[in-house]
Amino acid sequence: LISVSYCLLFAAQRHVLTYMEDAVSQLLENREDISQYGIARFFTEYFNSVRQGTHILFREFSFVQATPHNRASFLRTFWRCFRTVGKNGGKYSSICCYLLTAQEYHCLLQLLCPDFPMELTQKAARIVLMDDAMDCLMSFSDFLFAFQIQFYYSEFLESVAAIYQDLLAGKNPNTVIVPTSSSGQHRQRQLPNDCSPLDGVEASLFYQCLESLCDRSKYSCPPSALVKEMLSSAQRLTFYGFLMALAKDQGINRALGALPDKGDLFLDPVMDQELEKLVAQVSGLSVSGPTSSSGDTANLPVRNSSRINSPWKPLHHRRKMDAESEGSNEETDSSEN
Repeated sequence: LISVSYCLLFAAQRHVLTYMEDAVSQLLENREDISQYGIARFFTEYFNSVRQGTHILFREFSFVQATPHNRASFLRTFWRCFRTVGKNGGKYSSICCYLLTAQEYHCLLQLLCPDFPMELTQKAARIVLMDDAMDCLMSFSDFLFAFQIQFYYSEFLESVAAIYQDLLAGKNPNTVIVPTSSSGQHRQRQLPNDCSPLDGVEASLFYQCLESLCDRSKYSCPPSALVKEMLSSAQRLTFYGFLMALAKDQGINRALGALPDKGDLFLDPVMDQELEKLVAQVSGLSVSGPTSSSGDTANLPVRNSSRINSPWKPLHHRRKMDAESEGSNEETDSSEN
């Protein structure tokens, strides 16, 4: 009985049911292709993609945000795909922009998740810009770490915003127990009425509310010990000041585990090797070989007719291939014109 309970708890914590339901859904949707290779191979490929974090590519937003692992995988994929945007004078700086607007970052997000909501992008931009000027330019690193906090902890931040507004209004979501000689009495701790909203709220009281929220929340929350350390040197703080502090805190970034430290943000040796291989392949194809005087095609590369058919790939991989095919067609059309 204990063993069964432990297995059920583990399955719930790891969101196994979510992935099983998604796998079965894809199995039914692609049953004709899967019949050629077998169900066992399909499930092997599916859960390997989950382990590697590639299962979220080109998927709908409801799936991308469904589990903490999905969110961390999406953050890691976004960083790896577009980290060259932030390079200033780096190896690929000649083909990349350094500063982008919120709308442009949103376009990048939609390349990975077509229905990614603009609202989340705007909220992340406000952490950086501290206002509603959505047309201002932001560096990749500033946007990325702000986006990480807003996307991964979105439900937590909604509750934090409500707590902050209550504190500004003089309300205290927590109840303070004041011991007496006879019995414990409960009373509300009130904020001073002469505090301006621009001054923010008392940091220590704010942390008490956050600690209580983390204890009872069923959503992902930053480690309370790290939040306490982050707020220990502050007397008062504003809501966006708190969000910016979260985004800049490297301890919270390491605890989340999706992105590297800021100093290593543009280092990815594995991806660099893949890019170098790709550039070499493209360069090799662009070099024309010697041609005969008769203009025949004897010296052109010949496609191997005995090439083995590639195995079936999960739905999100097929969508990627379709998107690449559409893009190549557009380039072909434009070149012909």
